[in-house]
Amino acid sequence: MGSELSVWHLIANAGLLVQLVMLLLVLASVVSWALIFQRVKIYRQAKQAQLAFEERFWSGMDLGQLYKDVNANPTPNSGMESLFRAGFKEFSRLRQQSRDADAVMEGTQRAMRVAFSREHERLDMHLPFLATVGSTSPYVGLFGTVWGIMNSFRGLAQVQQATLATVAPGISEALIATAMGLFAAIPAVIAYNRFSTMSDALLKNYETFADEFSSILHRRVHNSEQAGS
Repeated sequence: MGSELSVWHLIANAGLLVQLVMLLLVLASVVSWALIFQRVKIYRQAKQAQLAFEERFWSGMDLGQLYKDVNANPTPNSGMESLFRAGFKEFSRLRQQSRDADAVMEGTQRAMRVAFSREHERLDMHLPFLATVGSTSPYVGLFGTVWGIMNSFRGLAQVQQATLATVAPGISEALIATAMGLFAAIPAVIAYNRFSTMSDALLKNYETFADEFSSILHRRVHNSEQAGS
């Protein structure tokens, strides 16, 4: 009786549909954990790159020299550095083409908004999958459980005397599907909430930097305009 109620024995003797449900949940869990480890690495690198770039940016280094340095050796997963490169590149290009300070700043801010959108997309990549796994896995597992219990009771109809020994294996194998659904869903939900918070915090820092950088460039272009006049 004990061997018949072991997890592996119950999975092996489950119905085909229940086994397919279990396989789907196992695959969803494996992919979720792979994405969780990958996202942890991305967010950690993004945070470290942000702190390192902020230190260089506010160190008093000439912006032109800083642009040359980061453009020659860009830091992977550095969203703040990407905003700086996009903004300063567009600022330098427009200053050579136009003496209209407002037009220069408008183009610079537009370039940084495009870079910000790309960083937003990169940070939120794969989060919808984790949200989907977290929200649907319990229901998929519940479907497998309901189907397994239906088959179990259908089998009882063919038995003259129903005992716990005849009912337990079928119900146990059905409940495994629910357990696997929860096993896939709980880490995915926790990871999704955590990563969403980390992404929002990084993006807020990027927005703050873009505003501060725009103010610096705004003063520079207007000072040049006044000096030229």
